[in-house]
Amino acid sequence: EVQLVESGGGLVQAGGSPRLSCAGSGFAFEDYAIGWFRQAPGKEREGVSCITSDGSRYYGDSVKGRFTISRDNGKNTVYLQVNSLKPEDTAVYYCYSRTYGLDSWGQGTQVTVSS
Repeated sequence: EVQLVESGGGLVQAGGSPRLSCAGSGFAFEDYAIGWFRQAPGKEREGVSCITSDGSRYYGDSVKGRFTISRDNGKNTVYLQVNSLKPEDTAVYYCYSRTYGLDSWGQGTQVTVSS
């Protein structure tokens, strides 16, 4: 069974820099791209960042220059380093992968930014 488990969220002050983690299991982690999405209250889910199996990285315009995605295939984990947090970054952050033709989502981790 494919599983993705996020961690690292919480209540953070504006300007803070937490690191979110996404641990994968049940699939050949190193062979798949992993993405981060977020959903703020009352808003649609939006793409934040993605890292491919060969390490190419992509970012949404709203986070470019502030967030950094990386992966450690030895630990089956993708990280999202979140810097210079703003109140508008408050959201549930989800990791995602399309494995074996199916969409897999984690349960999400809440990031709340206090001003």
